[in-house]
Amino acid sequence: MPILEKRGFTLVRQTGSHKIYRNDKQVRVTVPYHSGEILHPKNLNQIIINAELSFEDLK
Repeated sequence: MPILEKRGFTLVRQTGSHKIYRNDKQVRVTVPYHSGEILHPKNLNQIIINAELSFEDLK
């Protein structure tokens, strides 16, 4: 997920259909990954909360 990588997160591993990202503060964000599908708004909201992003960061 490019927005996470831009904010200092790196892909640690992928387990099945989930990608696990971590930053230097050891904050972990799990992103469900299904090729060609759009993230459900609830999942996107949870990613924003876990990664401590703002909606402005997504613009």
